[in-house]
Amino acid sequence: MVHQVPAAKIQFLPEDRAWIAERIQEVLASGQLTLGKYGAAFESAFAKFCGVRHAIAVNSGTSSIEIILRSLGVEGKKVLVPANTFFATAAAVVHAGGIPVFVDMDPQSFGLNPDAVEKKLTPGTAGIIVVHIGGIVSARMPALADLAKAKGLWLVEDAAHAHGSSFQSVSAGAFGIGGSFSFYPTKVMTSAEGGMIVTSDDRLAEESRIYRDQGKKSFTENAHVRMGYNWRMSEPHAIIGLKHLERLPAMIADRQAIAAIYDRKLAEFRNLHTVPVPANGVCNYYKYIAVLNEKRDRRELKALVRERYGVSLAGEVYEEPLHRQPVFEKYAAGSLPISEDLCSRHICLPIFSGMQEEQAHQVLLALQEVVG
Repeated sequence: MVHQVPAAKIQFLPEDRAWIAERIQEVLASGQLTLGKYGAAFESAFAKFCGVRHAIAVNSGTSSIEIILRSLGVEGKKVLVPANTFFATAAAVVHAGGIPVFVDMDPQSFGLNPDAVEKKLTPGTAGIIVVHIGGIVSARMPALADLAKAKGLWLVEDAAHAHGSSFQSVSAGAFGIGGSFSFYPTKVMTSAEGGMIVTSDDRLAEESRIYRDQGKKSFTENAHVRMGYNWRMSEPHAIIGLKHLERLPAMIADRQAIAAIYDRKLAEFRNLHTVPVPANGVCNYYKYIAVLNEKRDRRELKALVRERYGVSLAGEVYEEPLHRQPVFEKYAAGSLPISEDLCSRHICLPIFSGMQEEQAHQVLLALQEVVG
């Protein structure tokens, strides 16, 4: 029987599980299950990790984007969003009262191209959301930040994929006014469910804390000053996240080791190419992206490598660009050819912490036979 290689796998070492369980017992006994000392510790550690002044823990990455946008006052304003991102990036704009404007992607990084961004700017544009697809921080980030500043726009990072990634020693989440992280179980690190807002802007941090707790002026006052929601992170989730954050550098190193094996072998392939990490960049390899030179039926390809070789390819980033999603039909503005093309031609190879070298070679053998 062919050894199975999963698309992804969460790693919690036995000693980490014991540490987490002990502290969950502690908070269950204390009765303080939200906005307690472990949430505060997680926020402090994550802010330091990203090189920013503030981190605000919330219940999901989706919430973290919406809170940032509400705090920035996007109601009735246009927000530029990459076409190739997850539903939540654009949905947060809509939920915050803004108007998403979809922008075509940069083929070199799967991120945004400053030229494409500039063409979409109008007097009604409030800001730009960038997404670090697969954990790659584009070499164009400084240019995007400069463009936003020159045009008087804010720049927000959806860094849901990019824990620990950077470019020119600037961490993902620290390029703009605010960054949003997800700790969903498929991510490089997890808190089971949860998200984090990072910023060095004091006002944005203050507003975010208000919005996450039902719009209350403070935790101890029932004076509601914003239309907030229950977006808090619980103490058990913060405990899980705190331990996984401690393990994050080692987990990224595991992924980078597998990526290096892929890089060496895939350079010999004729029918696909990889998406490079820029010089002076660090990638956490949330995804390892490879682009097929010719379009193929991905469903058939994935079934073949799974059934014949025991290899499960990971989910795409993304299978269909957002301007083609039915829910965003009214915001669509014609064709975005690069996104439409590359969304249809890329695959993502299995990569996760704890993955073994022989598993990487099994993936490469399967692709050599099926793609070549």
